Amino acid sequence: MSILKKLQKRAEEPELMDDFSMGGDELHEALRDLRLLNRIFAASNPTIYGVERIWILAGRPKQLSVLDVGAGSGDVNRHILRWADKRGIDVTIQLADVTEEACEEARQFFHDEPRVTVKLVDVLDLPEASVDIVTGSQFIHHFTGDELHRIVAHMYKMSKLGVVINDIHRQWIAWLAVWIVSHVVSTNRYIRHDGPLSVAKGFRATDWIILRDSLGVPQLKYSWRPLFRYAVIIPQHASQSEKGSGNRWSR
Repeated sequence: MSILKKLQKRAEEPELMDDFSMGGDELHEALRDLRLLNRIFAASNPTIYGVERIWILAGRPKQLSVLDVGAGSGDVNRHILRWADKRGIDVTIQLADVTEEACEEARQFFHDEPRVTVKLVDVLDLPEASVDIVTGSQFIHHFTGDELHRIVAHMYKMSKLGVVINDIHRQWIAWLAVWIVSHVVSTNRYIRHDGPLSVAKGFRATDWIILRDSLGVPQLKYSWRPLFRYAVIIPQHASQSEKGSGNRWSR
């Protein structure tokens, strides 16, 4: 089957990182290599774009709490801290992940940052209305069908201001780029297997429209962002200007 045909629909094959019976040193190495890939592909940019959008819609508050679910090392949150510093925002960030390896990597990565805390927990066990903004970076592509709906719906319930999703554009150029880069920068089997598969499990515009309709949240907005990403926001309350702007932002 050609890659073009293969990418027409979201792949449902589980990633190696979804097998919690594995892990150990190999997963630690994969998480470190993933931080490098995130820098190469500017993975933090859609998250910053979405967080700023929610912040503006909320009236630019001076204090902000952020919860990053399925956070892995949580490295994209370094950029949220810098963004908040530039704007004089008092921000606190919670990183939540279901694997001990990811939590250990996150604790080491943010060992000198008191504004960041790390918690080993399943996203569905987190309380509702407990934080201003809930983010998920390259997280929800791990889920399909009813499970995807349940995860995003709970993320929305946990947030006071809204949700920011940063995930992958399912497209052949993105697949090829990730395949090449993952094989150049890493020998880790998690990275080499899960990198291209993550693209195949990624999204297109119609997927966001289907998710918006299934959730019953017409204020869900999506925007394509470099490199091969979507930034999606689900504000708790859409402004009057947002209500009339359709479901897609300008770039």
